[in-house]
Amino acid sequence: MSYTFASATILLLLITDPLGNIPIFANALRGVPPERRARVILREVLIAFALLLVFLFFGAEFLRVMNLSDLSLQIAGAVVLFLIALRMIFPSADGPQAELPGEPLIVPLAIPALAGPSALATVMLLVAQAPERRWEWVGALCVTMAVCAVVLLMAERIQRLVGERVVMAFERLMGLILVAISVEMLIRGIKQLAHQL
Repeated sequence: MSYTFASATILLLLITDPLGNIPIFANALRGVPPERRARVILREVLIAFALLLVFLFFGAEFLRVMNLSDLSLQIAGAVVLFLIALRMIFPSADGPQAELPGEPLIVPLAIPALAGPSALATVMLLVAQAPERRWEWVGALCVTMAVCAVVLLMAERIQRLVGERVVMAFERLMGLILVAISVEMLIRGIKQLAHQL
C-alpha cells in the first residue's frame, strides 16, 4: 500500500486518535491544577513525539536485530490496527483508565494513549515501505502531533461544545475507517506472502 504525505498524516491521526483520547486525558489530569494542565499535555505530546521519532529512524535496525521482515511487520501491524479499531467502535464498559494519584508522567498519556503499539508499528511500516521518503514521514508525524496537542489543549472546550456523545460517535466513525485500512493492509500482506510462497 503506497502512502502519500496526506494519507500518512490521516492514518497517523486515526491511530493516535486525539478526540478519542480526550476522556483519558481529562480523567488523568483531574488531580492536576488547571494552570499546570497545558504544560503536562504539551510535555506528554513531546514525549510521544520523541518516541515515535526514535522508532521512525531506528525501527528498521530494530527489525533487523529481531530478525523480522517487512512483511511480518505489515501483517502484525494490520492485526494490531484491527484490534485497536474494534476497541474504538466497541469501547470497553469500564470506560477510561482509572485515575492515577499525582501528576501523570509518560504513562498513560504519552504511552500508550498517543504512542501506543499501533502508532509505533505504523511509523516503522511507513519507513519500511518507502525509506527514501523518511523526511516526508517526519513531516506527517509533526502535523499529527501538532493536531493532537491542539485538540487535547482544547479538550474541555470541545467536550462542552459538542458533548460527549458527539465525541464518542466521531471516535466510532474513525474506528470504522481504521478497520477498512487494517483489512486492506492485511489483504496486501497475505497477497505478498502468497506470492513469496
